[in-house]
Amino acid sequence: MNTMTPPGSAPADTATNHVPITPSVLYFGTPVVLLSTENEDGSVNLAPISSAWALGQVIVLGLGVEGQTASNLRARPEVVISLPAPAQWPAVERLAPLTGRTPVPASKQGGFRFERDKFAAAALRPEPSELVRPPRVAECPLQMEARAARVQTDVSGEFLIVEAHVLKVHADPRIVVPGSQHIDPSAWSPLIYNFRHYYGLGPELGHSFRSQTPDRAVRA
Repeated sequence: MNTMTPPGSAPADTATNHVPITPSVLYFGTPVVLLSTENEDGSVNLAPISSAWALGQVIVLGLGVEGQTASNLRARPEVVISLPAPAQWPAVERLAPLTGRTPVPASKQGGFRFERDKFAAAALRPEPSELVRPPRVAECPLQMEARAARVQTDVSGEFLIVEAHVLKVHADPRIVVPGSQHIDPSAWSPLIYNFRHYYGLGPELGHSFRSQTPDRAVRA
């Protein structure tokens, strides 16, 4: 009989022997976002990233310094941050091996290929934005028009850290609490990139005392 206890469910007085490891990546579970930016010739680049988090009305983005998105944001700060739902992971994966740069950067040679029309390659549809030039991803339930206010390299010099101020948020009405400005967490689940595997969220476990949306049981 298997007597192993799942992680996180052991009694408080049960000792756990941790082992030191050296993971090749530290994507321990962050949302996937699709970034729309404008190329120098006015065309659009679309790229998936898995390092994004929010501070108030600012979204902090982490991306490679050699990509087309990095080049675009250094020169043209407007960006759209679209969040796909879990079921849209195949579209994200279709984008994953593509680059908007030609020739392909040295760090991407061997595994990536140049693609000019990434929307078509991913079978996604561009939707006009209202305040910025790059388009939104029509199929994504949550879209944020933004402008990069600060763009700088990280301490390693391998990545770019972008602080983007959100100007306007667009949401599928099916994920909004009726009569409010709140996203319904029981209706919305982001696509999560967990150690290079795609996941959605599981059932709700509880809510913070700071939550402004009613409990699911109360709504039911």
